[in-house]
Amino acid sequence: YIPDKKLKYLIFEEMTEEWLDFIVACRSGQSHDYDIVEGPMADDTIYNYVQNFIDGKISRAAFWELVKFNHPTHQISFHTISALDTLQYVGSEAVNGNKK
Repeated sequence: YIPDKKLKYLIFEEMTEEWLDFIVACRSGQSHDYDIVEGPMADDTIYNYVQNFIDGKISRAAFWELVKFNHPTHQISFHTISALDTLQYVGSEAVNGNKK
């Protein structure tokens, strides 16, 4: 679902070589011109593997071996004001985490 056709989207359906290259570029400080990026999130474990890959401690092949049993969560990242303007507040709900 793409709410605004004027925005520039980048969507990764799964962890791929292109996804890894994008994550490495972002972690290395390179900017991009996407309004919204969607796809697998590099959680703490996967992020450590990415950092080890960036630092040259593991190879690309070793990275893929390490992450093949990890199932990352999904994220949508908003990078511009235009992207944030697509969001609408729908409501909130109180959650009591102390129920027994």
